Amino acid sequence: MARTPQRVRTRALPRDDTRCGWLATADEIPESPPLERDVAADAVVVGAGLTGLAAARRLAELEPSWRVVLLDAQRTGHGASARSSGFVVDIAHFTTAMDPAAAARHVRLSRAGIDSLRRQVGTYGIDCAWDDTGWIHAAAGDAGLADLATLAAWLDEHGEAYDDLDRDAMERTTGTRFYRRGLRMPGRPLVQPAALVRGLVSALPETVELHERSPVRGFERLVGNGGWRVRCDRAAVTAPRVILAVNGYTPGLGLLERQVFPLITFGSFTRRLTDAELATLDGEREWGLLAQDRMGSSLRRTRDGRILVRNTLHYSRDFDAPAGVRERARNAHRLALSRRWPALFGAGSGGAVELETTWAGVMGASASRRHLFDRVDDGLWAAAGFTGAGIALGTVAGELLAEWAHGDDSELLRDMRALPGPGTTPPEPFLSLGIRWKVSRMNASAGEWL
Repeated sequence: MARTPQRVRTRALPRDDTRCGWLATADEIPESPPLERDVAADAVVVGAGLTGLAAARRLAELEPSWRVVLLDAQRTGHGASARSSGFVVDIAHFTTAMDPAAAARHVRLSRAGIDSLRRQVGTYGIDCAWDDTGWIHAAAGDAGLADLATLAAWLDEHGEAYDDLDRDAMERTTGTRFYRRGLRMPGRPLVQPAALVRGLVSALPETVELHERSPVRGFERLVGNGGWRVRCDRAAVTAPRVILAVNGYTPGLGLLERQVFPLITFGSFTRRLTDAELATLDGEREWGLLAQDRMGSSLRRTRDGRILVRNTLHYSRDFDAPAGVRERARNAHRLALSRRWPALFGAGSGGAVELETTWAGVMGASASRRHLFDRVDDGLWAAAGFTGAGIALGTVAGELLAEWAHGDDSELLRDMRALPGPGTTPPEPFLSLGIRWKVSRMNASAGEWL
């Protein structure tokens, strides 16, 4: 545990972006007021995404008498948690590269997160298009096929069930012969992420005090009682316990800048397809696909008849995706769709289906692809860097941070604390130079399997 400075100032904050297709197609919920007056609390949670919501809810369960304050810089649901592709992952693309003990812990923890979310969706009747049919790892190129074979061997070794889909089966599922093989993972959920987040907000215990549009401007360690003062625009919260749950935005708070960094990814929705277009698309009514090919596209056919496509990376320390970068991503999305379904999306297809909206989302990452889960200082805990697999793992991380801050212990908490951390990256400017070079190389490597 390293000591943070006496006073920490926020360097950069999330940027408002209302173009996210998931947000546009999810029901709105009432807005909570910003923090307008100084308050004293038993615990403060910074960030009302999946991890922060889980932490705040668990604290309220453990100590119903506590005052738990939950702060978010934006409207809840407008951050990264609602901008993902909605794959609830237990075995991530990096899990098979872990040593066996770490991989087993990672899977146990992720499945605990899935179980928690499934239980809450059922208990509170959250309408988030939860689908347990199972999403697909798919390969189109030779390198992707080799990686898929490695994944299949790992699954076989660990007794994990999957359905092996050849090219014909992939076409029956997705309506395209672009993919040569797929592994369907039964029981791995798909969700509408914005609807999930908003549903979890609506189900928060009454003792959790939520303040939206309350960006944190800095932290001050209090002398004497060992607590913290968390400063927002108009007021502050003092508390002996602070949980940071902002994932890729963590470096913007001025903390952990050499452990976690932000990567911006981009998604696009088509408009809702007509019945005739859906008949041309063919395949199953609803499915999700993660590409095994390097920098390949994540794809979903949604329950309401749209196609989601996600690809392209961008790095910015200030979480900014300029218009030119966004347009290049949009063009890459169009290209990916036209390669898979030329009759619908090809330039020569007559009434080619256009993209309705394109948005950016900030993903927390680390150089080692390991996430951070730590007590950063006395009374200060953080989780971040889930590398695109944070719906399940971020949920259980939030719950376990709350238990740790409460002074509890459990087998799951010991599992989480036993996982290796992200390590330390070079200082600036070398960190940003290295990440930009790496991201440029990764985007360029997509090639024909984009």
